[in-house]
Amino acid sequence: MSRIVYVNGSYVPEADAKISVFDRGFLFADGVYEVTAVLSGKLVDFGGHMKRLRRSLDELALSSPADDEALLAIHRELVSRNGIEEGLVYMQITRGAAERDFAYPSGPVPASLVLFTQAKPLRDTSAARTGIAVATVPDLRWKRRDIKTVQLLYPSMAKMEAKAKGAGDAWMVDEEGFVTEGTSNNAYIVTAEGVVVTRHLSNDILHGITRAAVVRIAEETGMRIEIRPFSVEEALRAREAFVTSASAFVMPVISIDGTAIGEAKPGEFTLRLREAYIAEADANAI
Repeated sequence: MSRIVYVNGSYVPEADAKISVFDRGFLFADGVYEVTAVLSGKLVDFGGHMKRLRRSLDELALSSPADDEALLAIHRELVSRNGIEEGLVYMQITRGAAERDFAYPSGPVPASLVLFTQAKPLRDTSAARTGIAVATVPDLRWKRRDIKTVQLLYPSMAKMEAKAKGAGDAWMVDEEGFVTEGTSNNAYIVTAEGVVVTRHLSNDILHGITRAAVVRIAEETGMRIEIRPFSVEEALRAREAFVTSASAFVMPVISIDGTAIGEAKPGEFTLRLREAYIAEADANAI
């Protein structure tokens, strides 16, 4: 059965969905996106995703085609029409269609709004049960990674490089040897002393919605947290490692560049955080 998707005011079968070839998202990656998890047919962390969306739009001087209430209604309608109990809703806003020019359009242009769903397991996955391997690659992206743009080619290249090395994902590393983040997630280690470490917020990384929740949960449950960069060398000596994202929640990392982390299996800190995050997501989803 074909999915129903949303394109600029209409709910249509995915085969009938169309966007102009002059859309600036297509020509310049001039757009932003958000991905919201769905558990039991409800949206997880929706308010956080909308807050980050507004920040991304503001940073690009890009107008939104709808307010938060309208966007929530569209998300819920798509979840209902496609019967999504567990999965994701992808939303993309671009500057719209205009004659190709590096400069933004001088006159008013309606923004493009596209949403679609993906049905997939989130709570119980083989990756969460066994953990994933990551490979490190140089971070060669642009310097505004805090804006959640649709400019994702280098993360895609990094993931493919990691897969060629037999890993499931890549951790990108800055010029000083510190891990910035994964291709689509925030990165963490747990030191031998049981301290959870993750990089500070800046233009260098995406300000993860799941990251914010996990850091808060860790603090509320008495875990020690250090918000600072960590090097690849420190990560290789870590007791545990993991990543967080809207689609992976809290995902164990069991090896880095072929070196086992800890006991090469999901660790106690990671599993506690994953369980606590899912419980909170279930309780607060809307």
